[in-house]
Amino acid sequence: MSPRRERMTKRSPGGGGRVRRAMARLTSAPAPSSPPLIPFFLAMVASSFPFITIIIVIWFYCCPKQIASFSLHPHRCSLPHFQPRRSQDVGVMSGAILFIQKDLHITEVEEEVLVGCLSIISLLGSLAGGRTSDAVGRKWTMALAAIIFQIGAAIMALAPSFPVLMMGRLLAGVGIGFGVMIAPVYIAEISPAAARGSLTSFPEIFINLGILLGYISNYAFSGFSEHVNWRIMLGVGILPSVFIGFALFVIPESPRWLVMQKRAEEARSVLSKIIEDEGEVERRLAEIEKAAGAATANKWEEKAVWKELLSPSPSLRRMLIVGCGIQCFQQITGIDATVYYSPTIFRDAGIKSDSELLAATIAVGVTKTCFILVAIFLIDRVGRKPLLYASTMGMTLCLFLLGVALSLNHHGTGLISPAAGIGLAIVAVCGNVAFFSVGIGPICWVLSTEIFPLRLRAQASALGAVGNRVSSGLVAMSFLSVSRAITVAGTFFIFSAISALSVAFVFYCVPETKGKSLEQIEELFQASREGQNEEVELQDAEHLLQE
Repeated sequence: MSPRRERMTKRSPGGGGRVRRAMARLTSAPAPSSPPLIPFFLAMVASSFPFITIIIVIWFYCCPKQIASFSLHPHRCSLPHFQPRRSQDVGVMSGAILFIQKDLHITEVEEEVLVGCLSIISLLGSLAGGRTSDAVGRKWTMALAAIIFQIGAAIMALAPSFPVLMMGRLLAGVGIGFGVMIAPVYIAEISPAAARGSLTSFPEIFINLGILLGYISNYAFSGFSEHVNWRIMLGVGILPSVFIGFALFVIPESPRWLVMQKRAEEARSVLSKIIEDEGEVERRLAEIEKAAGAATANKWEEKAVWKELLSPSPSLRRMLIVGCGIQCFQQITGIDATVYYSPTIFRDAGIKSDSELLAATIAVGVTKTCFILVAIFLIDRVGRKPLLYASTMGMTLCLFLLGVALSLNHHGTGLISPAAGIGLAIVAVCGNVAFFSVGIGPICWVLSTEIFPLRLRAQASALGAVGNRVSSGLVAMSFLSVSRAITVAGTFFIFSAISALSVAFVFYCVPETKGKSLEQIEELFQASREGQNEEVELQDAEHLLQE
């Protein structure tokens, strides 16, 4: 008996009997119908992870000395990441769609549109994000992204019908478009060269944790009313917006954007907070001013940015091929289909009950979260290309094995037992997301933000993000229809073939950018002779030795 119960028993005669009778009544009473606190907390945390990143940013930014022994690089650093609630949306929607189908009685086509439209409509936010970030700054563009998304989340949670749900979904997509475009640009521009890869990909941990906890909250809420559970899953994303208000008054503006706005002193102040060596601060500032000055010398400001992108020079054309190509390959290999429709995949593999389907998705979330850590610690040590090779080759193999497992189960050949087929499917899906998280998942955003010239970086990154979102939307909106036509297994054989093409793309098109400053990467693309490439490499090596 606990001390509290002992005190209650001592205070009144017969208290022990009354306590035991009261406890018996409580234990025999039916469970309350209101949602328990633990699942609600898990769902709230799932939606909060993109914003919890901001708290860590504040810690890194305001307390650099206290984290000197912890940081990935001896320089002080800041790593904010605003992709508003996208992580929770991906994890939650994969399970919520099961209950939305039953509550709102939507068709299979409406299900595809609901899931995939967010990616398609987000291209509007991505296109507007480049111009907005150049006009008002990187930081306040992130604020706008968060506000738009939270309004969409509120509409979805209260939606009485499918059209209203779609309206909230479309609005949320615009907010995601802003966030997907501006977050990696901001991180790349404020990070030291030697740690830029890790810092740009580090927030993927929080996205993947958000997906994982989204899966867990799906499982936790699956026992509630079909009219209520999916609304709670989608609605808790409104709560974390309070973090944004605190973060925006602490995190700095991009020093490169400040230089473009002729605010060199403010840029120097920001650089001095993320780099300890004053000499290094001045050198970095000079490099940034030189890059901005080169744009002026070439009269790029007199030429519309989009006109420059649509009629590019040979070096810019290569940058666009690399940046947009890697963005598209990240999605057309089927990662969003794997994550959004994992319950459908596991049902086709042989799992029947909703609770078992949602439990299997948790394994996917755990794997995706754990393996992103590998990329974080290797990207600036091993380099971009080796991780991309491992990632694309591993995904090709796992997607092929998934197609084989689903084919064997679907046709009932008897070569393997149903339980073994289910196990192989789960291993293949987990392997696919693991290889994705190790390489092309985070490195896609690193490359697409570090290869473009300063003057064009925001708009060119927006163009790449548009390709990413359109590819994601097309995959998500066609997966069920294509799977019905050629089976789920056949769809994953196609994804495997596309993933094999991505290996060739990495080999022929993607350069290694590890350890180079953004300005040196620009020189690498502009160099027309091999000797110039070697000079850039030599300067980079000398700089790393000095550090």
